[in-house]
Amino acid sequence: MELKPIQTKKDYLSALANIERLWNAPAKSSDADKLDILTLLVQHYESIHHPIADPDPIEFINHVMESRGLTRKDMEPYIGARGRVADILNRTRPLTLEMIRRLVDHLKLPAEVLVKPYPLRRDQELLVA
Repeated sequence: MELKPIQTKKDYLSALANIERLWNAPAKSSDADKLDILTLLVQHYESIHHPIADPDPIEFINHVMESRGLTRKDMEPYIGARGRVADILNRTRPLTLEMIRRLVDHLKLPAEVLVKPYPLRRDQELLVA
């Protein structure tokens, strides 16, 4: 197997087949090294040809809460009092810079996702009207 950049869909499919073949390669073997390199090549190809958009900040926060078993009450130290948490999660108010900083610092959430613009309820209502 020759290692080379993935430039076509055919190259991509071939690399995926080789990854599957090498998947159980013994650690620190030449096959394990090839697997590592192929994985990097596939990741690079996919990042260019199949990029995944960042999620909506509020959907992301809801996902984090669900996956970590957090309640709205658990979010109060980062977002504010119960009413403010409800306003943010219900899209009545936007996240502030200070809220984003606390979510990044304490929950280790990526700032680049939280600073993305997202629609508020009033924006969605204007689109419907």
